[in-house]
Amino acid sequence: QVQLVESGGGSVQAGGSLRLSCAASGYTYSNFCMGWFRQAPGKGREGVAVILPARGSTVYADSVKGGFTISQDRAKNTLYLQMNSLKAEDTAMYYCAADKIRCGLSTRMFGDWGQGTQVTVSS
Repeated sequence: QVQLVESGGGSVQAGGSLRLSCAASGYTYSNFCMGWFRQAPGKGREGVAVILPARGSTVYADSVKGGFTISQDRAKNTLYLQMNSLKAEDTAMYYCAADKIRCGLSTRMFGDWGQGTQVTVSS
């Protein structure tokens, strides 16, 4: 059974940084597409960034390009999201997701989800 546990969220002022972590277990990490998604109050869940561990290729939403970096530590089975130059509009619940077959920024491509970690950016 796939388990994903996010951590690292918190409150920060605009322009600050946070690093989110997602500890994964229950599957062969290298065979899965992993991604970060977020959901702001009153809005739908949107893709932030994804990474294909086997290839290392990454895809980012236009809204976070240049500010966010997705990465992985295979030895620790952990996914990261480094968020720099945070803005108030980055405030959301951030979720880690995994899927063995599909990969992309659409929530419909992912079958396994964590519980989320809250990020709040004050202006």
